[in-house]
Amino acid sequence: QVQLVESGGGLVQAGTSLRLSCTASGRTFTSYAMGWFRQAPGKEREFVAAISGSGGNTHYADSVKGRFTISRDNTKNTVYLQMNSLKPEDTAVYYCAASRSYGSRRYRDYAYWGQGTQVTVSS
Repeated sequence: QVQLVESGGGLVQAGTSLRLSCTASGRTFTSYAMGWFRQAPGKEREFVAAISGSGGNTHYADSVKGRFTISRDNTKNTVYLQMNSLKPEDTAVYYCAASRSYGSRRYRDYAYWGQGTQVTVSS
């Protein structure tokens, strides 16, 4: 069982930056690939970024590539999402999630989820 708690959301202006954090419970953090997803009102939950258990591999949605960076600190059981050059269309609830295998962009492949943190980008 893994419990995930996100933090760092907020209201920011377009063009600025924000860093989300997600801290996991348990002693097997490195066994899990971690992902960030987001869901805007009236839309399906969509993949944002993922990182392997070691942190050596990452991949991103095309919509955020070059602006967002996912990273993890396994000594702190924490995964981060650095979001730069934010746009109003990035407005959503952001969720972190854990999966036993790396590489999937499907939310169904992630077994554990945080409660979400709201990111609102004003124009």
